[in-house]
Amino acid sequence: MQMRGHRPRTYAAFGSLLLALLALVVVLGATTSKSAAAPSDAAAADAALIACGTAQTIGFAAPITGPVAAAGAQMVKWGRFAMTRWNATHPDSQIRLVMGDTQLPDSAQAVRVAESFASNDEMLVVVGPAGSQEVQVSTAPLRRGGLANISGTASATTLTSRGTRRGYFFRTVPNDDQQSLKVVTTMRGRLRATRIVIIDAQTSYSEGLANEVGRLLRTRGIRAQRESVNESTVSDFSSLITRIPSNTQVVYIPWQIASKAQQFGEQLRASGRRATLFGSDGLYVPDDFKIPGSYVSAFPVAQGHRIVRAYARGPGNGRTDLFGLPSYVAVEVAARAVERACTDGEATRAEVRTFVNRTNIPAAASPLGFPVRFQQRAVPPIWPGDMRTPAAYIVYRISPNGRFVPVG
Repeated sequence: MQMRGHRPRTYAAFGSLLLALLALVVVLGATTSKSAAAPSDAAAADAALIACGTAQTIGFAAPITGPVAAAGAQMVKWGRFAMTRWNATHPDSQIRLVMGDTQLPDSAQAVRVAESFASNDEMLVVVGPAGSQEVQVSTAPLRRGGLANISGTASATTLTSRGTRRGYFFRTVPNDDQQSLKVVTTMRGRLRATRIVIIDAQTSYSEGLANEVGRLLRTRGIRAQRESVNESTVSDFSSLITRIPSNTQVVYIPWQIASKAQQFGEQLRASGRRATLFGSDGLYVPDDFKIPGSYVSAFPVAQGHRIVRAYARGPGNGRTDLFGLPSYVAVEVAARAVERACTDGEATRAEVRTFVNRTNIPAAASPLGFPVRFQQRAVPPIWPGDMRTPAAYIVYRISPNGRFVPVG
């Protein structure tokens, strides 16, 4: 009786163990299948044929709303201007832009836009996103979808130097190693500054610039004071300003939200401090940042180019809005690549990536003032996906009437 009573319990235990093992096998099998799906999904996206109809679809990721909307508006106007000009001269290779509002600095929204673009089975390539941190978080969904993305504003050096986006990410502006050198040269050569405070905005874009400017200053025997603030959330900068010595000559603010830089500048002046503000390309937004006497480094452009003049006569309403100009070039790069990929009536995203990488726009046709070609191998400070021509950033000084006047 004791044995009969014991055996059923043994069978029950064995049965439970067997069920558990079977469940584990199912889970492991599902996990293995799921992990293996990522590369196969990417390969499928690369190979999927997309019919080239009367107008090819290009994604355009920009901060259309939110704190950086003033810069986003320039990008959108220039992007649509590029589309209009392209379509007017290419009746058999029309393009249409599908807008995605990334709401910089909301990186979560940038991910949603990237996922939406990747799942759009008509989209062949993407222009944008705008911010370096947006490019970082968009990389995974765009790569899974096989989409190349060409940014007209994302300048963080690590976006190209680390190699994780090679063959997928391209930009029509020089990187921040090149921008940092221009900033330090101006600080030391034109401003003769030795007492410098650097304030990063706690983003990858801002910290990258702050780190490199600080490093270059140290090579010149100057140790800048380093501070940090979240530009997205702070409006009262008084506690930060109290940490800035009264004899400071230059305060470097590589920020992206120009309206916050304006608030900071006004409060700095109200405190009695006369230090010169020096902003990065993210502050090249005259509507939002206009502290007289401040300096701003910005992308290289050919200010008198016929395309710039045509924009001013058209959508610019007398303005050039040069912050958005590299986005015009990014659209043209995308349109050229799509046209070449669609010669037989259909294209793959992989083909478009190949033709983006082979872009060659002569200097005379480029409103940037230099040929548009992408670097193919690492030659620091230029990396694959960067502009091959090492063009110099322009430095502007803000006049008493708010005009950005080139000084170097």
